[in-house]
Formats: sequence, C-alpha cells, structure tokens
Amino acid sequence: MISRKSAYRVGWLIDGSGQPALEDRVMVVEEGRFQSILDVRAPLPPDIAVVDLSDCTVFPALVDSHVHLVMSGSTDPVVRKTQLESSHTDLDQRSVIARHLDQHLACGVLAVRDGGDQNGDSLKYKCRRPSTVTIAAPGRARNAPGRYGKLIGIPVPPGTSLAESLFSAGHQRDHVKLVNSGLNSLTQFGVETSPQFTTEELKATVVAARTHGLPTMVHANGHLPVQLAVEAGCTSIEHGFFMGHENMQRMADRGVVWVPTAVTMKAYQDYLQTQGHRSDASFADVSRKNLEHQLEQIRAARQLGVILAVGTDAGSPGVHHGLAMKTEIQLFIDAGLNVEEAIQCATLNGARLMGLSDRGAIATGMRADFLAVRTPPQTVPEALHQLVYRVVDGRPLDSCTGGNN
Repeated sequence: MISRKSAYRVGWLIDGSGQPALEDRVMVVEEGRFQSILDVRAPLPPDIAVVDLSDCTVFPALVDSHVHLVMSGSTDPVVRKTQLESSHTDLDQRSVIARHLDQHLACGVLAVRDGGDQNGDSLKYKCRRPSTVTIAAPGRARNAPGRYGKLIGIPVPPGTSLAESLFSAGHQRDHVKLVNSGLNSLTQFGVETSPQFTTEELKATVVAARTHGLPTMVHANGHLPVQLAVEAGCTSIEHGFFMGHENMQRMADRGVVWVPTAVTMKAYQDYLQTQGHRSDASFADVSRKNLEHQLEQIRAARQLGVILAVGTDAGSPGVHHGLAMKTEIQLFIDAGLNVEEAIQCATLNGARLMGLSDRGAIATGMRADFLAVRTPPQTVPEALHQLVYRVVDGRPLDSCTGGNN
C-alpha cells in the first residue's frame, strides 16, 4: 500500500526539461506532488514507503497536443464514413470518446488537446464528464465557406465575421480552432493552397480570443497561410507542411508553437503501400516525400529555436489514439532531436501549450504524473508500448511489478 508520502527509487530520470537524463535518483511524492528529487544516497525517513524502479527510466506523463477524439484511426472507408455522419446520438459519441481516452491512458497520455469536430462533441464530453485524461477542446472549428473544414467544424455564416461567429454566442471552450488552408496534398508533392482568411480577419479573431483568455490553434499548410496566422499572433501552427524557413524564423521570434503531426504522412504512406490506391499507386511515394520534407523542417525548426510540441492528429486514417505518440516521438528523433528533447516536446511543451502550469515536468511542486519503462533512456521511445508503471496525480495505476499490459 502506497502512503500519502512515498518515495520512488529510479535508475534514470528524464525530467521533461530537455536536459540529459539523471542517474540514481529518488523522487519523494506527497499529496499528489513532487516534494523533492534527491540523489539515491540521500537519507530518507525510516517510515516512508519506497517503490523500487531502479531498473527503469522514469519520465513525465505524455501530452498529445493534437487529437480528434470523436474519430478513430480506422482506414476502413465504411467505418470512416459512418463515424462522421451526424446521426450519432450523444450516447454513441460519449462511448467513442471514452474508448479513445482509455487508449490514451493505456499509453501514458494524460492530457490531450482536441482539434475540433462537427458537433462540438469533445467539448460537450469534457464539460459533462470527469476524466482521468485531461481534455482541452475548442468545440467546432471555423473555416471559410466552401473551403476545407467540414470534418472538424463549420463555415463562418454569411454576413458574420470570423470573430463574431466564434464569440457572439459566448460558448464555453478551451481554445479557438481556425482553419486557414486546405489539406496537405496527398497526390501531388509540395502543392499549396491559398489562405482561407485575410490578415485582418485573423488578427481580429486572435484579439477577441485573447480578451476571453483563449489561445488560438490554427490549421495551416503552405507559406502564405502560415505567415498570415503567425503575423496575426496565433498561439500555435498545426501541421505546417511546406511553410518554409522564413515562417519558422517568425515563429521562433514570436514564441509561436509548432505541432508538426508528421505521423499522419507515415500512416498514409503505410496505408497506401499495404492497401494500395484505386487510381494511382504513386501516391504512397508522395506521402513519403511529404514525410521526409516535414522531418527536414523539424530539424531546421530545432536549430532555429522554434518551440515544438508532439501532436499526432489521432483519428486521422491510420493514426490511432495513444499508440501514435510512440511513432511521432520517434519521428522527432529521426529529425535530429535527442531522446530527452523529444520527451520534452511530448510532455512539458505540450502541457504549457494546454495551459497546464503544474504538469509536464518532474520537479519540486509539480503534479506527480509519471511513467516508467524497464529500459535505459536511449531506448525509451522504442519501449513506450511497454509501460511498467503509471502514476496519476500521485496515485499509482499499476503494481510496481506489473504494468498495464
């Protein structure tokens, strides 16, 4: 039995700061928070319960900075069509969302940032039902009439400004989601779409969001759509395919967070290679090129000092809730980040993006959310599907000898 004050002896500690892993540490937890982080040789009170994780690497619980909780990662066209139909009842959607949250929890993801859905079901769920996994949701995204965005929101009504469409009704939300480009092309490499909104529309909406204390999450691919969103003062760029070095420098200078969702291209490439395409077998090669280019951009963004956060776009074809975090973290490493930096992007950076000031790091005073894998730090990404210990708000979910498998 774990007492209200416990100690955890760990072999290696990745604290979420991006700094090199520490060896042989003891984490003291009291009332759900880290009280202190000590050298393993430091004396402890004789009556404190000690959990032995000395053969494990411990790191903060994960944050997925871009998901769609109402959608699954199924590649079955019938399933995808069915799950996007508006005939689902609230009970249907609650069941789907709860299942996806369970999948996140099983993979050590304790916070998710939703990217919107047609009916605002994720926001409704968050407002009505308690969840171990923290949810931030925007309700329904906004797109320009006749442009991409139907799957995740609604178009701005005629005669209404973008800002008015979001704030006139005073709906409760955690952030604002805007769509300022089309999809990244899956059939032609490097094709860009035009912006959906003008600079003035975007700026007015960002200002309105700030007056409500809300960050702004912008779907944008291509140079100009990203440039306009960054210059308008948005909080984050989602996807950002083919945005270019100039935009990355703007983001670094202004502290705009980038959520690359590179795993979407890997998933689509894998899908096309295994299941083929009804019209053109070369489309898998386009996805591969898209992925390679995105990894090049992540590498450049790291060098420029852009704040990166791991988000998977879970719910996209082939991108499964929870499991996709492992792939996206590995892609960050493929792009040149070391393990500790990649974990920072998947923990502390995501927590800050969600406004969770006491999450994402193992440090004195922070909430005690952490995971353990039985492997040294450098192989942590490969072992993310083999968690042996999870602690949420100081509460263990697993026995110290078991795990969630």
